[in-house]
Amino acid sequence: MHTRRIFIKNSLGSLAALTIGSEAFSLACTAPQKEKLGVALVGLGYYSTDLLAPALQLTKHCRLTGIVTGTPDKAKHWQQQYHIAEKNTYNYQSFDDIANNPDIDVVYIVLPPSMHAEYVIKAANAGKHVWCEKPMAVTAAECRSMIDACKKNKVKLSIGYRMQHEPNTQRIIQFRKDKTYGAITQVSARAGYFDSRTDHWKQKKEMGGGSMYDMGVYPLNAARYTTGEEPIAVTAKQSTTRPDIYKEVDETMAFRLEFPGGAITECETSFGKSMNSLHVTCTKGWYKLEPFQAYSGIKGITSDGKLLNAVIPNEQAKQMDEDALAILQNTPVLVPGEEGLKDIKVVEAVYRSVKENGRVLISG
Repeated sequence: MHTRRIFIKNSLGSLAALTIGSEAFSLACTAPQKEKLGVALVGLGYYSTDLLAPALQLTKHCRLTGIVTGTPDKAKHWQQQYHIAEKNTYNYQSFDDIANNPDIDVVYIVLPPSMHAEYVIKAANAGKHVWCEKPMAVTAAECRSMIDACKKNKVKLSIGYRMQHEPNTQRIIQFRKDKTYGAITQVSARAGYFDSRTDHWKQKKEMGGGSMYDMGVYPLNAARYTTGEEPIAVTAKQSTTRPDIYKEVDETMAFRLEFPGGAITECETSFGKSMNSLHVTCTKGWYKLEPFQAYSGIKGITSDGKLLNAVIPNEQAKQMDEDALAILQNTPVLVPGEEGLKDIKVVEAVYRSVKENGRVLISG
């Protein structure tokens, strides 16, 4: 009898412990996840310094927790300005160690295009989600390798096309979906600025320079999101007014895209002249954004007088917050790697057209 009481007591104790353990496990599973994701910026040039780092201070769902730079003095300055811990500061040789850092959830690649594939793949292999600036890479093959690496490591990949997060841009995309102004017949998209620099990576072929890669993806991407289709052919022409500077890459590129639905887009991009407009002609009217890509905000109008002038505090902050939410909620990102790949396939066709001096078909 005494033995039986001990057995029952021990059994009840074990059952209680099991119950408590199950409740603890259940609570652990339902515990709230991070409210903010830690972001490490890779490459501390102009875009990171003047735009992304300040924007991260305005975000609700992410925060700047790490940096990767090859310049020690720059690292010290950033550590002091943004209170970044020494253990969250890396150079390009120690980059892989980021895998062991729980403070960093996302790695944002802000490097010359020729380096995008290498560091996106490294970040994915480290188990970190990846945001990559546009252009996604130099070749379509590189883009595919980046997508594959992120899928293999079960991390999200988003490309930094901030305009697709911008409300006025989203409104004209909705015009197309709703056929508010009928079918689209023609699109004109131009993006460029005068670059006075004479020895910058944007002027070097080996680093992924050229106006088509840097600014050309703005009108190209706009042509695709306004029509909602993929171009089937391109005719392009490259030119320069400064051949002593632009001897390796294009200073100006004009390209004409043909779409399966019949729409034609006339696009231009340049490092030699300023332009910033998107005009969409439809069967029942038109609409335009001018500027259609600008850090200071987007403005436009429609043929029936609608103003496209929604204002947001910061474009980069909205982009990063929405990408962070997609990670936190495990939903699709707005601009995945596949979107960047589609653009680079067209970019390659643009350069083929220049080389062949004629119309080039774009394979699916």
